[in-house]
Amino acid sequence: MNRAQSFQDVMDPHLLATQVADLYREWEDARRKWLSMGQEARDYVFATDTRTTSSGDLGWKNSTHLPKLCQIRDNLHANYMAAVFPNTNAITWEGEDQKAEDPEIRKGVRAYMRNKLEQSDFDLEVEKWLYDLIDYGNVFGLVEYVNETIISEKDGAVIKGYVGPKARRISPLDIVFNPTASDFRRTPKIIRTLTSLADLMSEVESNPEKGYLGEIVNEAFQKRAYIRAGAAGIRDTRKNRSYIVDGFGSYRDYFDSDYVELLEFYGDVWDQETNTLLKNYHITVMDRAYVVRKQQHPSWFGEPPIYHAGWRIRPDNLYAMGPLDNLIGLQYRIDHLENAKADAMDMILHPVMKIKGFVEEFVYGPNEKIYVGDDGDVTFMSPDATALSANTEIFQIMQLMEEMAGAPREAMGFRSPGEKTKYEVQVLENASNRIFLNKTAHFEKAFLEKILNSMLEVSRRNMMEAEQVRLIDPDFNFIDFIKISREDIVSRGKIRSMGARRFARKANILQELSQFSATPLGQDPMIKVHFSGYKMAKLIEELLEIGEYNLVAKDVSVVEQAETAQLANNVQQVLMEEEAAAIGTPTGQDGMAPGPVPAGSGQV
Repeated sequence: MNRAQSFQDVMDPHLLATQVADLYREWEDARRKWLSMGQEARDYVFATDTRTTSSGDLGWKNSTHLPKLCQIRDNLHANYMAAVFPNTNAITWEGEDQKAEDPEIRKGVRAYMRNKLEQSDFDLEVEKWLYDLIDYGNVFGLVEYVNETIISEKDGAVIKGYVGPKARRISPLDIVFNPTASDFRRTPKIIRTLTSLADLMSEVESNPEKGYLGEIVNEAFQKRAYIRAGAAGIRDTRKNRSYIVDGFGSYRDYFDSDYVELLEFYGDVWDQETNTLLKNYHITVMDRAYVVRKQQHPSWFGEPPIYHAGWRIRPDNLYAMGPLDNLIGLQYRIDHLENAKADAMDMILHPVMKIKGFVEEFVYGPNEKIYVGDDGDVTFMSPDATALSANTEIFQIMQLMEEMAGAPREAMGFRSPGEKTKYEVQVLENASNRIFLNKTAHFEKAFLEKILNSMLEVSRRNMMEAEQVRLIDPDFNFIDFIKISREDIVSRGKIRSMGARRFARKANILQELSQFSATPLGQDPMIKVHFSGYKMAKLIEELLEIGEYNLVAKDVSVVEQAETAQLANNVQQVLMEEEAAAIGTPTGQDGMAPGPVPAGSGQV
């Protein structure tokens, strides 16, 4: 008797592939509760009424949703963007030896990185990361080296595209890892991606350097075609949890589609088939059955270039908490009060009537008459009007949510009560913004700096020929192009991102400079003589972030004054010549202008 085949029998999976698939399922199950908590927060953020939220089943007739969580999200994102990465000038280079601190090395590294950040639209990825940090409380990023140069199929022309390091957002929903590990850097990670069959085959054929095993990919395609053709005797093994493909109704539905699932494993794994330790490997599993790529990651750091940061760190758990997660209850309370108040208002405007005894039918409305019997009566059951005072409590809850989210105190333009001096305002603002500044500085140090240094490391490994980069001279504000080779960026040192850490410091310096200049010490000529006017102008340009207007240049005022004086002298000379010409050529009695007066004739 022939035994019915299962999908597992047909696929004949690799043992290493099943190990990776089992790890993915285990870690996916471990984060189910975290996913459900995040989903509720996102439901409130994007809700248009309470019907799609957990406060929609309270029985209220009204379903108004006050989007306070959404407003806090937008407010945090706008302020994080202004503080974290205002522009590419927010990065600097710190060398670890004398050679790395050479001015030419420093200039070359900074120019190269600034150009790559601008060309690769790094600021757009920062926007996505900050949204993830607010929505999920966790942000993940990957660095890779890309070559987007294409060859035209029509005439074979080479169309130059972006070549260099590129940072890419990883959706928190697509990556799993061991949440109980002590360090994200050391725990293996699995990234799940869905791609089309055509895109996968194109990737395998056009990018052999990526290490795909073409023979195994073709074998997997043949097995998919065999199953899709409806081979007799194959039964659905839905009970086999290792082979349930997320996002599809069944395993057969998955094979009937034009999509393929890839599990990208990064890290250390024990290969049970060969009894060997695979250290710092990149393994790609297709259909949770075939290893289509298996290679050691070439990173000089000895670890995959995948990085993580959290908003509110949990002890002994790598999944951090987001700023919106513990505000859901307050959002629930706001919607509850708003709809309770609206229902109370409706009952005041259209009250419930209590009818006693015999009452003839009537139509409720202005100037209507109601005819009742001897014991009949009609009374209105109006609710207590104190329910309408809920607006005060709603406003207080909204303010409380703003504070608990760690948003800048004065971010919405509302000033705390009381009359204060400028210095007192600055001190109070800095004190109230400590949570905001702490979160942005942590994101910058724990995530952005690692991404930037990984981009530089990827460039060092893959850069083959010198590149021309755009450079703006800081003193004379002219644009120049310099050649950067691989040797120019291979130095011992680190990229530092200073945006958030200088955000508050810049405001303090500007405030204190203004106050110092108004004091007697600031006006003392014996002290002022030791201050550099040019460096002070550069400092003010940096503090005010007005470098794009090219207002500051070395001795530019002297040059402009000289040009103005030169122009004034030229104009004065022209006027004098015209006046002299007019006096020296009077009109004669015959109406004709006489000829020039000979020198020494005595005529005036």
